[in-house]
Amino acid sequence: MTILEIGEISMSLIGNKIEDWNNIDVNNNEESFKILIKKYNENIADFLKGGGDRYIEKQHKKGRLTARERIDYLKDSGTDIHEIGIFAGYNMYEEYGSPAAAGVVSAILKISGIDCMVIANDATVKAGAYFEVSLKKTLRAQKIALENKLPIIYLVDSAGVFLPLQDQVFPDEAHFGRIFFNNAKLSSYGIPQIASVMGPCIAGGAYLPVMCDKYIIVKGASMFLAGPALVKAAIGQEISQEELGGSHTHTAISGTADYEAKDDLEALDYIKNMISNINHSGKKLMNRLEIKEPVFNSDELIKIFNTNLMGQYDVCEILARILDASKFYEYKKDYGKTLVCGTARLGGFPIGIVANQRLVIKNNNGGMQLGGVIYSDSADKGARFIMNCNQDRIPILFIHDVNGFMVGKDSEWGGIAKDGAKMVNAVSNSVVPKISLITGGSYGAGNYAMSGRAYEPRFMYSWPSAKLAVMGGDQAAKTLMQIKVSKMSNVTDEQKQEIYNKIKLNYDNQTKAEYGAARMWVDEIIDPVETRNVLIRTLEIINNQNTLPAPRFSVFQC
Repeated sequence: MTILEIGEISMSLIGNKIEDWNNIDVNNNEESFKILIKKYNENIADFLKGGGDRYIEKQHKKGRLTARERIDYLKDSGTDIHEIGIFAGYNMYEEYGSPAAAGVVSAILKISGIDCMVIANDATVKAGAYFEVSLKKTLRAQKIALENKLPIIYLVDSAGVFLPLQDQVFPDEAHFGRIFFNNAKLSSYGIPQIASVMGPCIAGGAYLPVMCDKYIIVKGASMFLAGPALVKAAIGQEISQEELGGSHTHTAISGTADYEAKDDLEALDYIKNMISNINHSGKKLMNRLEIKEPVFNSDELIKIFNTNLMGQYDVCEILARILDASKFYEYKKDYGKTLVCGTARLGGFPIGIVANQRLVIKNNNGGMQLGGVIYSDSADKGARFIMNCNQDRIPILFIHDVNGFMVGKDSEWGGIAKDGAKMVNAVSNSVVPKISLITGGSYGAGNYAMSGRAYEPRFMYSWPSAKLAVMGGDQAAKTLMQIKVSKMSNVTDEQKQEIYNKIKLNYDNQTKAEYGAARMWVDEIIDPVETRNVLIRTLEIINNQNTLPAPRFSVFQC
């Protein structure tokens, strides 16, 4: 029997009723979360407006839909849109108006029953121009599509590169040209790609639709390597935009486009029809069983810890509110207790769990171990469990609330570097899909061991309470203050405090969930209450992949 099969027989009910929780101030915890969630909801509402009412009206006057209106029309009735990177660009490029959602919408949705990735330029935001983070978001969407075998639909309506910042979007490895590089690679891997040019498509951007399997252009839209003004300047030729690169030109003269649509709706209907005609095998990676709701209410997730204090709590209380039937088969329960590992079902899917335990615990040697810290025994346990999940071909969910690895003489002499490297090695070479969720802190090398962004989780989410940094704000501010003060003379205690406060404020801002999401360090910030639903939808998307490579692990120092 596999681990999973054993677990089906003997999984234990985990979790407790709120009234049985010890040393948890439920009311204060809830209030601290509600403040963050309120701000989160306000931000989402702003992002959904794109460039605002003025520019939406301008788009409509051209007879065109907005990016989100196009996506809403594409999706199957009664299904949801799983958006990726809505916080991208948040409070960035402030001198240029902080483009909402980085001027591009990327979302996974069902079209004709098939999960598809849609990448749509938002013409209401800087005319759909590309900033560096717009590219990062686009490339991330392409990667998600490749890993999960999703057809990609590009809805093109863009003025091209944002010229004032062209040096940030043009020449480097992960800049504009990488989109077309990925087009070619995705095609070679058999991932269907459909492009619909629904507005401007100019300069280098013109290569995108041409490199897709199917290309639709809407009347009134245009595509060209150089516009009329540049053509006149370069070769003295006077020509209209429509004649140079309009829909008739590319469907009847150049033969570049495959289909001409009279308007947005007809173009989107073309796409629906194309997706419906894909010969989709329907083979899945995982066997899905009956879905069983948790015993405990997901609304209670915002009562588990205080977002300001980040004190002790039992991570099993989180698991009990997201796992099917609140049942969990724990691996090495009495060993390496600061890391909770085990198997369960989530939305009927098999899943492995690696989660940081925040309780202070006593190990079997009688020593105390701090919650949220990875010790040698917990690193060893985590590495072995990850390898087991690879053997059993089940995805792994990493739940981060980690301060890092244990430090000090005892830890160094005990081989913490060796054991930590063992876990990082296992995470790096894991071939099963990984999902990361940051609930509290994700600091230092702990982020690496828990499958941070650099370790290529299929999807990475955070709660609004998440913190991402090398270390906590207080530690960092004290360290940086001492460095600064050491170069000064006759510094008073008041001056030291002022320096500390300034450094800490700046550092704390950089650790916030919104700051990381703006830079695409996480794919999305999610409401804690929606955690189970988001994770189930994520597993449904992952399940589009039907094969995995054989697990291979490199040398471990035992």
